[in-house]
Amino acid sequence: MHHDLITLAAPASSATSKSLLTYVAQGGPVGLVIIMLSFVAVVLIVAQLIRVRRAALAPPESIDTLDRHLREGQVEQAIAFCQSPDHGSFLTRIVGSALIRCSRSPFGFLELKAALEEVGQLQVARLYRLTDGINLIAAIAPMLGLLGTVIGMVGAFDAIQAADGPVRPDALAGNISQALITTVLGLIVAIPATAAYTFLRNRIDTLADEVGQIIEDLAAHLESGAGAPSNGPGRNT
Repeated sequence: MHHDLITLAAPASSATSKSLLTYVAQGGPVGLVIIMLSFVAVVLIVAQLIRVRRAALAPPESIDTLDRHLREGQVEQAIAFCQSPDHGSFLTRIVGSALIRCSRSPFGFLELKAALEEVGQLQVARLYRLTDGINLIAAIAPMLGLLGTVIGMVGAFDAIQAADGPVRPDALAGNISQALITTVLGLIVAIPATAAYTFLRNRIDTLADEVGQIIEDLAAHLESGAGAPSNGPGRNT
């Protein structure tokens, strides 16, 4: 008798166990869209983690080269270095653009600090753009989960309306399962995406402050007048 109970219980337990893919498939088209968004979020997060690093934003060799050029007053060489495609970085884009603007201004390097701040804000906003995509996915995923929930509940009520007499539970199970699974999928995508977005935003702010201090040290060579050329291009003689 005991053996028969075990035999009957075994198929029941195996029938209730489902794979992850089975649950995802039960989410319907909305669930598949959420899964696609999860892959996009992973790609954006990995790309931003690679992009937002101290060595990528301000390579040590670029710092040393710009420090040497600006200390010796070689502004044109510093601009050429920053404009080189081989040396493109957060640091060189800010310093190069600010130096070009100052070299063409009648005020020369007196407005270097203002130029660096303005260009720096634009470059930080550029770093935020990819991170904003992660935030967008974090906001959309729960809404899609709610949409799937509504669709599943509508299907359940349609099954009740179309049934003659009492509704069998298995007629409602598919729609109710879709309603719950899409909500779960949306939250599974949104929670890590929100955490990653907050982490990356804080990381950008921290590294931007560190690189900003480096840029201030480089600009000090020109602001002190020791490295500024006496007659740069676009300046009055």
